[in-house]
Amino acid sequence: MPYTADLVDELNTLIRFDLTTTQQGFKVHKTAEPAVIAAARRLHDKGLLTQVDGGYLTSLGREVAEHAQSILTILTSGAKVQ
Repeated sequence: MPYTADLVDELNTLIRFDLTTTQQGFKVHKTAEPAVIAAARRLHDKGLLTQVDGGYLTSLGREVAEHAQSILTILTSGAKVQ
């Protein structure tokens, strides 16, 4: 199954979290792009965010965000993984 636009929006939302702390979340304002608002809502519905409009990562959300950030790092580093 390829990545859909909705999944890409969700991944882009997850990589915005600072994983060096659990004390920092973010809020998606009502003036944000509709795709960003919808992505935050879906992530909340999936149990990855504490609030419909962002908030903090749940423990599962943190795990998924770590994987998303790792994937992004690998794919953008140009390094050859063996």
